[in-house]
Amino acid sequence: MASKWLPAHDGLLPYWLLLTSAASIFNTVGCYVSTDIARRTYQGPVASTEVTGLSGRLFGTWTLLATVIRSYAAYRIASGDIYTMAFWTYAIALGHFSTEWLAYGTASMRKGLAVPFTVAFSTTVWMWSQWDFYVKA
Repeated sequence: MASKWLPAHDGLLPYWLLLTSAASIFNTVGCYVSTDIARRTYQGPVASTEVTGLSGRLFGTWTLLATVIRSYAAYRIASGDIYTMAFWTYAIALGHFSTEWLAYGTASMRKGLAVPFTVAFSTTVWMWSQWDFYVKA
């Protein structure tokens, strides 16, 4: 009965997209109600002064937008356009987390950044390598 709600595709990537989307919903809610999640993610030397309610809500809004795209891609993963959009949500997140960590110093590779960075990195590589498996030209 529950399987009708799950993606009808081979492979694990559609399920991973749903799992990361579900986790992102909690992140989004957390960003709207408090700055705690954003402060945990951005633990660099200047993060305590730069993480505000507004920046947290903006981060939550971006996360929600990415969640919608990724969830849609889980069910429409064979569409090259949808697959590409979902891929870019992870690649952009990876770029963002990398620059905040390495260029701007607003994040450090602690627990708060390690998880989203690892998810963004591994999913970007996974999606890049699996294009031909999911998208049939």
